[in-house]
Amino acid sequence: MTIQANGAELNTPIDTINKLVIAGWTGRNPALVRKHIEELQTIGVKPPSGVPVFYEMSPTVLTTGSEITAVGPATSGEVEFVLFNTAHGVVVAVGSDHTDRWLETVSVHHSKQVCAKPVSARAWPLHLVAAHWDRLVLRSYSTRAGRRRLYQEGAVTGMLAPEFLIERYAQSGGEFAIGTAMYCGTLALQDGIEYGDAFDIELEDPVRQMKLQHHYRIRAVAVAS
Repeated sequence: MTIQANGAELNTPIDTINKLVIAGWTGRNPALVRKHIEELQTIGVKPPSGVPVFYEMSPTVLTTGSEITAVGPATSGEVEFVLFNTAHGVVVAVGSDHTDRWLETVSVHHSKQVCAKPVSARAWPLHLVAAHWDRLVLRSYSTRAGRRRLYQEGAVTGMLAPEFLIERYAQSGGEFAIGTAMYCGTLALQDGIEYGDAFDIELEDPVRQMKLQHHYRIRAVAVAS
């Protein structure tokens, strides 16, 4: 992990991660959690038995690359802040919980494992933003057939704060040990699910006037018969 010249950014340490956790339905506002559950129900996804939910999967799906490959066209991203517990402390990046929406109607856990999980190449030490955490903003854009539109936007207050998510994970029997990464939940959509060709994500810190950003393309391969 190399500290950048401005002293505020690190290389996102995906090579040191041995456990990946995807936290789902992590909203602070129960009404917005229900809204997201209802959005997914429109495409056949069964509601969870309780919230939040923690899905453990292989860290090999983490990528800072600019292109992912998906089987079939029915996949889409979700912007999230991502916590990495490292030997140097906890850092935060911005990621996309890219998900196979067709498979999600069968098994949410399986649908998340089969897709690569893009994440920004840079991260911030959590302590640098902890004091003004609730001022941070998540944003995503989806591009389809050359048309780019705002897909999600909102403050991180839409999700449980890092310390509470880690606490809830511990209560579920998990351990946020060094070498663990956690995707921490997403925002409601601006205008429904879109299966785009490219996805842009960002985490904005208006106090320090900085952003973590990542862009990736989705290469959809045909489903073999």
